Amino acid sequence: MVVQTNTDQRYEAKTQEIARELIKVTREKGNIFAQMREGMRWDDKLLDWAMSNPGLRVQLFRFIDTIPALQSKAEVARHLQQYLGDESVELPSALKGILNFSDPNSFPAQTAAATITKAVETLAYKYIAGENIAEVIKTIERLRKEGMAFTIDLLGEAVITEAEAQSYLDRYIELIQQLSQKAQTWTRQAGIDLAEGKEISSVQVSVKLTAFYSQFDPLDPEGSKAKVCDRIRILLRKAQELGAAIHFDMEQYVYKDLTLAILKELLLEEEFRNRTDLGVTLQAYLRDSYQDLQDLIVWAKQRGNPVTVRLVKGAYWDQETIKSLQHHWQQPVYNDKAETDANFERMTCLLLENHEYLSAAIGSHNVRSQALACAIAETLQIPARRFEMQVLYGMGDKLAKALVKRGHRVRVYCPYGNLLPGMAYLIRRLLENTANSSFLRQNLEEKPIESLIAPPTVEANGIRPQSSSNNQFANAPDTDYAQAELRQKGQQALEQVRNSLGKTYLPLIDGEYVETAEYINSVNPSRSSEIVGKIGLISVEQAEQAMQAAKTAFPTWQKTPATERAAILRKAAQIMEEKRHELNAWICLEVGKILPQADAEVSEAIDFCRYYADEMERLDSGYNYDIAGETNRYFYQPRGIAVVISPWNFPFAIATGMTVAALVTGNCTLLKPAETSSVIAAKIIEILVQAGIPKGVIQFVPGKGSQVGAYMVEHPDTHVIAFTGSREVGCRIYAEAAKLKPEQKHLKRVIAEMGGKNAIIVDESADLDQAVAGVVSSAFGYTGQKCSACSRVIVLEPIYNTFIERLVEATKSLNVGVADAPSTQVGPVIDANARDRILEYIAKGKEECQLALSMSAPDGGYFIPPTIFSDVSPDATIAQEEIFGPVLAVIKASNFDEALTIANSTDYALTGGLYSRTPDHIDRAYQEFEVGNLYINRTITGAIVARQPFGGFKLSGVGSKAGGPDYLLQFLEPRVVTENIQRQGFAPIEGVD
Repeated sequence: MVVQTNTDQRYEAKTQEIARELIKVTREKGNIFAQMREGMRWDDKLLDWAMSNPGLRVQLFRFIDTIPALQSKAEVARHLQQYLGDESVELPSALKGILNFSDPNSFPAQTAAATITKAVETLAYKYIAGENIAEVIKTIERLRKEGMAFTIDLLGEAVITEAEAQSYLDRYIELIQQLSQKAQTWTRQAGIDLAEGKEISSVQVSVKLTAFYSQFDPLDPEGSKAKVCDRIRILLRKAQELGAAIHFDMEQYVYKDLTLAILKELLLEEEFRNRTDLGVTLQAYLRDSYQDLQDLIVWAKQRGNPVTVRLVKGAYWDQETIKSLQHHWQQPVYNDKAETDANFERMTCLLLENHEYLSAAIGSHNVRSQALACAIAETLQIPARRFEMQVLYGMGDKLAKALVKRGHRVRVYCPYGNLLPGMAYLIRRLLENTANSSFLRQNLEEKPIESLIAPPTVEANGIRPQSSSNNQFANAPDTDYAQAELRQKGQQALEQVRNSLGKTYLPLIDGEYVETAEYINSVNPSRSSEIVGKIGLISVEQAEQAMQAAKTAFPTWQKTPATERAAILRKAAQIMEEKRHELNAWICLEVGKILPQADAEVSEAIDFCRYYADEMERLDSGYNYDIAGETNRYFYQPRGIAVVISPWNFPFAIATGMTVAALVTGNCTLLKPAETSSVIAAKIIEILVQAGIPKGVIQFVPGKGSQVGAYMVEHPDTHVIAFTGSREVGCRIYAEAAKLKPEQKHLKRVIAEMGGKNAIIVDESADLDQAVAGVVSSAFGYTGQKCSACSRVIVLEPIYNTFIERLVEATKSLNVGVADAPSTQVGPVIDANARDRILEYIAKGKEECQLALSMSAPDGGYFIPPTIFSDVSPDATIAQEEIFGPVLAVIKASNFDEALTIANSTDYALTGGLYSRTPDHIDRAYQEFEVGNLYINRTITGAIVARQPFGGFKLSGVGSKAGGPDYLLQFLEPRVVTENIQRQGFAPIEGVD
């Protein structure tokens, strides 16, 4: 159902009148797009082709995104051919012509590369005001001659290091100094520099809050605020000294609430409270932006001095939509452009009608949106100081001039900087210009004026529910710590769990908790003196009791309908969801995992429960292969007794996954956790019992691996062994399980995940912002203690020095500390043994390689700070052996062939990654990179159930992938029953009466 929006009718007639006038001006001859049909330049042709062919548009923009990273004309030519030479892409004849070469080093290829590179550079200059301050000043002075003000945005690489954050501040200070000095030579102009006879800042710059601190994180609002405000205060003081205005841009949704909170608090400080030359941006495509504006009005009344609100529609719609779908979160943005337009109009009215508290800057290229703002401003006679229009450089020239002619102040948003860091901005502008829904495009195509200026209409009940794509398994959403309420719950849970530390946890045998002769303390690796819990360790005799209890329970459990077993798993998942924050806290305190990573682990455990429940019901239906006179039934039965030996590094997710897989398939299960994570395992048992697992079906058997672990592995009644841990122990289990014991009438099934020596390849076409951040996260997330962690990064020679410089600075910027501190990114290693082993590897690395980064370690826990070695030989010890800690080897490769050879040179094949924008490198990695899980242009940790089933081969393990469609088959025996249904030559035939 389509409904009309509630546009205020007081302004509608005037809005329509002004809109018609503005559209008439924008359609006059001289429009750049209208001149495209004859004598077009190559940059114009690129835009024209992109608008007319969606398939070409995607490939063309991907190619444009890659150009700045390419080192030679031959590389440009090769990538041009790879991106646009696909037969599925329909090419214009002119573009086919320049692709007609076979050798990227040939003269035709060099010509093609030069032509296309020049076209892209020219295209960039349509939207970027200059590559340096001198060029920007020329642009500004041209704009001023046309009666327009400006704001300057410094394009740059993503700020992933503290050195870059400091550089960002320094460059802005230099910018406003030079602009302010030049401004002294400008003649003051009414409407730009003066309004109502009073001064307006001639110089304005726009800044991004996140760029002032490389570790800006909503999970750490206080730490982020302190770091950011230290630098912002310096900028604001310098701007006040020079008479420059500062405007704060808005970025991705995850940063919005923290950005607003920081600015509201900072601008109430006595030093800045009287400043009216400051501003903040709101994005109308966000569902909660109207409420944000209402809150800002309340705040502005309290402050007593107005700031400017720049109202825009938003530039990250695709990114926000994709992120919310991937995380199974409610989308923060409106789904339809009409919804955004309608909200923009509501916010325009609210903002302008409160002009005494907030000044307005209306940023849009939609003629109707600007016409409405004009209509309100002119109707209410809003003072000139409190209202202006804004357009992006290169996108609203005609509209801007028309608005100036009407007597309104127009400010042009002018990005400046080098092409490489500006490419992301350029691509967003190209996408905006060429999108079917773009007002600019629709106006260019001269769609009927009536439709262009009509009030936006939206679907009734426009909020679309979130669902998994293609009816796939719906994963549990992680906690969105950008929400203050959820951060608070996380901190409250930590406090509650701290008050529960030190309790005793006993084994569960045959449904009863039993005392033991031996106990150990599980300690907090962040604070080694803090006891998380006391664990009772079973003896070999108790292990035998547990085995016999499981044997007794098995006949009943195996006959329990699969739907009932699945229901218990779903109930367990529900309990985990309800206890999520508490479980996160236990993981954080017992094994030193920071809250977001602990939370992801709980999500994974929930997914295992629900996914394996679904899978068991699917498998339980079996398969029928019937022919006339005969039925054939293919079905499964449980194997018997499963021994689960779980690790400490994913103490909740992996332990849960292996255990519930064994249980839902009808096997009775003994869970023996790693000693250092036994409290968390005890919590899993509590949840399974609460969910309804019958007595004797699950046994909780913490104990020494060398004693009770070995006893259960060797036991003749063990049918399945599910193990995750070290290669040494896994191989020993595999060998022992192969031995046939007296009275054993079956062969044991071993499922073993045994680690990796995982590599990421970074080639010369990679997005280095993305690659550096991804390597840092993959190598040092959970202090390098994930079996999927990156321990080798193989970098192609042309970018090796640049990459390692940024890698070291980015890693140096990480916060190392206790896991429960919200600012921490790198916590402790698990225990003293792990710490000492890692230190031995670091000492070996110092003998073999060049130490590129070593940091100081905090006191009081088992801390090993991130360590990076450069110029590492592929055969070096630290490049071949699994270290299981925050130690990264950086290896140089001369070409992609060598990089693949190095990547495949270890005994392991678990995870791997590639950062590349070269299509044939990506294709080759698919085929030749020998790993179980390959990740391209993203981190290599964090596999998600059903989406990325996890597991490797070679000496990384044996068995099917966890969280995949064949994992449960390892716990089942398949059977076939064939029945002859003929009686005396007669058999029932379906469909015959």
